[in-house]
Amino acid sequence: MDILRSLPIGLYLEQPITWLHRLDPRIKLFALLTFLLSPIQANQAWRISMVGILIVLTLSTRVPWRVWKQQMGLLLLLASMTLLIATFSPDGLNVNPQPRRPSIDSIALASPIKPIASQASPTPAPEVQPAPAPTLPQPNPYKYVLWKAGGLQVTRRSLDLGIRVSTLIFTFLYSPTLFLLVTSPEEITAGITALTLPLRRFRIPIVEITLTLTLALRFVPLVLEEVQNLVRAIRTRAINWKRLGFKRSTQIWLLLSERLIDNLFIRADQTASAMQIRGFTTPNTHQVRWNPLKLVFRDVLTALILLLAWGVRLWLAGEG
Repeated sequence: MDILRSLPIGLYLEQPITWLHRLDPRIKLFALLTFLLSPIQANQAWRISMVGILIVLTLSTRVPWRVWKQQMGLLLLLASMTLLIATFSPDGLNVNPQPRRPSIDSIALASPIKPIASQASPTPAPEVQPAPAPTLPQPNPYKYVLWKAGGLQVTRRSLDLGIRVSTLIFTFLYSPTLFLLVTSPEEITAGITALTLPLRRFRIPIVEITLTLTLALRFVPLVLEEVQNLVRAIRTRAINWKRLGFKRSTQIWLLLSERLIDNLFIRADQTASAMQIRGFTTPNTHQVRWNPLKLVFRDVLTALILLLAWGVRLWLAGEG
């Protein structure tokens, strides 16, 4: 078992280099924010279009089947199950409303008025039955219940809730996954540094923050590697957990956790020693130089498409 390669989410694809790899990381960050922010308070058509665009982007990059099957297949399965459960679940509106005040008919039935008996009572007039109200045709083809079969039914509210939840789950989980799939940690930090450079006027240590982010992103594979080594060590010893019991099994897991933490501290100390050997103490004495970022034609075209998408989104919000 190789955790570094079988991890379904958050994996960076080094080969093959697709057209999404060649995009500027600042443009990809802008696109990521578009996918994360535009579905908020949007209609069903926009949310479904966001899901379709993500799927088309994945297929257009010609990512290998083994990669996008793990990346997108699991999220599509989760979103589909959420859509089915929310669509066929009761929407909570099948409740008979109760009036706050009693009607006139119920008051009349509860306390009928008896006429005063007299010697020469006139003949009561015959009661006139009111004419039944005419049945008016439906002015439009609107139906609240879209489909019904036995105890199952699909209403407009349940369908809207299912589409809303399933599309948001897929978009919010898969857009960062696709971004991490085609963007290296160095490019992410370089893009964030370029976008946050104006904050240096407020004496915010941008370089130190981005360097810390880079080290954190590079440290995650080391953690997975240590976990993988411990799992392999346990498997080679063929420990019978059933015969050990709960107490001894807990002791072994505590020892493994302690060993994992010690190994991570050793790796962190090695990283710090490597930085000190290379002369890094502060950004003032050791300047951090990222890869130069340059906007080319495809980056400008992508930025224009994203601006056009935001214009359409704001126009739809104004219409709604």
